[in-house]
Amino acid sequence: MASGAKPLWVYKAMILTATVIWGLSFVVMKDTVGVVEPGYLIGIRFLITGALVAALFWKNFRRALTPRALRTGVIFGVLLFAAYWTQTVGLVYTTPGKNAFLTAVYVVLVPFLCWPLQKQRPTVFRVVAACLCLAGIGCVSASGESFMLGFGDIMTLVCAVFFALHIVYVNRASAELDMMGMTAIQFLTMGVLGLAFGLFTEQPPALSALIAPDFLWNMLYLVVFSSAMGLVFQNIALAHLPAATASLLLSLESVFGVVFSVLLFGEPLTAMLLLGFAVIFAGIVVSEAGQPLWEKRRNRRHTAVPDELVLDSAEA
Repeated sequence: MASGAKPLWVYKAMILTATVIWGLSFVVMKDTVGVVEPGYLIGIRFLITGALVAALFWKNFRRALTPRALRTGVIFGVLLFAAYWTQTVGLVYTTPGKNAFLTAVYVVLVPFLCWPLQKQRPTVFRVVAACLCLAGIGCVSASGESFMLGFGDIMTLVCAVFFALHIVYVNRASAELDMMGMTAIQFLTMGVLGLAFGLFTEQPPALSALIAPDFLWNMLYLVVFSSAMGLVFQNIALAHLPAATASLLLSLESVFGVVFSVLLFGEPLTAMLLLGFAVIFAGIVVSEAGQPLWEKRRNRRHTAVPDELVLDSAEA
């Protein structure tokens, strides 16, 4: 354990706490988007979050005010705005549980988007995971009155593509750049884009809606807990946990999304819908854990000393 580092269970607990926070945020967003349209909601949420992160990490933010870092942070913001906007629009037309699980498909998409950029062909486990996710999406689409995905489900799948693109671009960004500073720029970019998009395409929210206690509590949760706290917990934990472990724990966000949707939103669960969720989650597990577990087992098999060699050595 590195000097100053805490036990691994502490970092796992931080990741789990973040996934619980984000799981509940699907229900909070569903409630909030009924009051404020998606563009304005994203604009208000992330302008406040960006200002908060910039104030908390002021030195990092100042270091990021260079042409290169600004350009990178803005691209982060554009991709993540597209992801959040399509996700929020999808949430208007589907349930929080479906929105959570279909969003999680981004985990499987990342390796396929990396293929043309990093020239690394997806492993057989990634291909199997993609097939499982497609089967799970089919089960989700068959859980309604007809065998088809609704508009909200399709928009949620589009959001998964943008989340995957955002991860790929962040992964390719130079390690020399200050990530916390660029995160603040990213949030501020999202806020500006949200307000601009809302200004030209949406009805402005009524002042009475913006000062209503329910809306203010929801925004407090989304800004302080879902955006700021969840981000800090994730970043700290990712620096200390193996990538495969962290990815699997983060995928539990979709599970908590369904749990809170059932408990608080009253989402009905059909057998086909549950099967779809289970198959999608299985695809995520195969995508993130399949290759590492196979390689660990293969290494153990190759490093094990055969019994015949041990006997020959003893007889000699």
